[in-house]
Amino acid sequence: MERTLVLCKPDAVQRGFVGQIVDRFERKGLKIAGLKLMRFSRELAAEMYQMHQGKDFYEPLVEFITASPAVAIVLEGNSAVKVVRKMLGATFGPDAEVGTIRGDFGMSKRYNLVHGSDSTESASREISLLFKPDELLDYQIVAQKWVYASLDGNAI
Repeated sequence: MERTLVLCKPDAVQRGFVGQIVDRFERKGLKIAGLKLMRFSRELAAEMYQMHQGKDFYEPLVEFITASPAVAIVLEGNSAVKVVRKMLGATFGPDAEVGTIRGDFGMSKRYNLVHGSDSTESASREISLLFKPDELLDYQIVAQKWVYASLDGNAI
């Protein structure tokens, strides 16, 4: 199973969408391995967004992510990174397909509600920034055999 990180950013928290966002991932069949409400410090934001340092949107991004609490979620499932990215939709709400999180809840070209890791490598780095190993749980969901059943009836 693959793990990925999702952040419900300050605009998602302030607009009261966290429960609906988490619900979508659970209904899809992804398992929550970690979840916490947190506030980003400038230092943590700098580590999280180090790849954007020097770009014109870096400072507004740091100001935004540190402005209000965010919810960090570690999700687990087959192809979790790819599945989550598809569920999030295009980067900005006006460009995102209806049915995606950003497409259904977003209108801003600056605030985009959620972050999702773009690869297993970045997921690993981001998860380790936001969660201690003992904050991530490994457990079985009984219904999982129905979520991942293949055509021959075996779990994939």
